[in-house]
Amino acid sequence: MRTPASIKRHPVHPMLITLPIGLLIFSLISDIIFLANWGPPVWRSVALYTLGGGIVTALIAAIPGLIDYTWLAPGKVKNTATKHLILNLSMVAVFVVDFWIRWQNPASRGVPFTLSIVGVLILFYAGWLGADLVHEHHVTVSEEQQKPATIVDYRKAA
Repeated sequence: MRTPASIKRHPVHPMLITLPIGLLIFSLISDIIFLANWGPPVWRSVALYTLGGGIVTALIAAIPGLIDYTWLAPGKVKNTATKHLILNLSMVAVFVVDFWIRWQNPASRGVPFTLSIVGVLILFYAGWLGADLVHEHHVTVSEEQQKPATIVDYRKAA
């Protein structure tokens, strides 16, 4: 299925999701660096601002994702897409609460860190479903792009 949310036949949603994924995971990594005392206190601020950036870019990436979702026919693929959508909205809600707690109480540690772990775990599962939609069900992949790729086994070539 070719996606309606595309630029020159390239789907927009998969292009945009790299930003929130990177920012949200880096926010958790920044938390670990700060909490383990592996760096200066600025890592707490880095975690906060990458978390905020991850939330904003996730919401931006959701727009073309929602456009693609509305074009799916009812059935197994739409059910998987619905789970993907609900998980991603839940993940953003977890991160919004995480951000709000950090903003209101900059000294808080345990709850925000736990929320970041939960949010990243949801992110991984939602990403798994998103990859399933693309690679197994060919959502956002046009008919001509579904031809199998040529794979070279370099072990045999040597």
